Amino acid sequence: MELITHEFELPLQHTFTISRESTNIQPTLIVELSDGKHQGYGEATTNTYYGMSLAKMKEGLERVRPTLERTETLDPPALWHEVAPQLQDCPFALCALDQAAYDLWGKQQGKPVHQLWGLDIKNAPLSNYTIGIDNIDVMLAKLEEMPGWPIYKIKLGTAHDLEIVRELRKATDAVFRVDANCGWNADEAIRNSHELKSLNVEFIEQPLPADDWGGYRKVFKESALPIVADESCITEADVSRCHNHFHGINIKLVKCGGLTPARRMIDEARNLGMKVMVGCMTESSVGISAIAQLLPLLDYVDMDGAVLLAQDIATGVVVDKGKCNYPDVDGNGVQLLQVS
Repeated sequence: MELITHEFELPLQHTFTISRESTNIQPTLIVELSDGKHQGYGEATTNTYYGMSLAKMKEGLERVRPTLERTETLDPPALWHEVAPQLQDCPFALCALDQAAYDLWGKQQGKPVHQLWGLDIKNAPLSNYTIGIDNIDVMLAKLEEMPGWPIYKIKLGTAHDLEIVRELRKATDAVFRVDANCGWNADEAIRNSHELKSLNVEFIEQPLPADDWGGYRKVFKESALPIVADESCITEADVSRCHNHFHGINIKLVKCGGLTPARRMIDEARNLGMKVMVGCMTESSVGISAIAQLLPLLDYVDMDGAVLLAQDIATGVVVDKGKCNYPDVDGNGVQLLQVS
């Protein structure tokens, strides 16, 4: 197989702010795997919080280029296990490679990946649309700019979080989810949970810093709402650690290393009686289309990344008012629109 990388800058429609940073342009790396007839695509965005740059990801991929070039028969899980030891320090690159392998595999087999897995997409969960932190009037304008979504995810972590949710609630009857991105302490999370429940909030995502396990034990017992792990659940080893600290986990493909480990994380969370969500990192339709293959296995999904962009670089799965529409394309359904 041939390995090709493409670098892009994804322009966002609006400045996207969470509790620790703001973004206007999202750099991303697209991995292309080709067998000479078919092309598979995967994606990983850069991330300062996790120390992942384009240079770091490309350096990691060069380490596994010889393995890829001698691979003739594609088996994505087997390939993942072969290259993962060389990419332990770069799960984002591993994720992009794994996504590309599945996309290419599906195109070789002549079917979408979810069909090859035996999954039925008829009852797939609906995605939320995310409202980043801003002045309340700007957050209201963002919500009103995207009417008709069944669920909105509200980024919090400010001095006036409850006021934000109260004002947004006046504008819609849709379900809310809130994500504090490590911005609260335990007492604040418990206190906020009671009013947030009355405001039809479904759950709270990652309210405390990632390593505050004592705080999470308290919140898990006393919160009026379910608590979902994000920054506290990065790899497979974290799933069991989150048990009895969180009611559910939010899996990010780039953090865990792709679709292959994500499926194992889903299985383990189910065995522990936990809810399962998969989230995005403001990817293009390349990364979003990979997430879509997992939908029938999930309780919740946050896959609005491509919707937040001013311009996409690919076609694939389209999320319209929360509903995932699959293209008539094999693999993950991805076709790249431009080559960097």
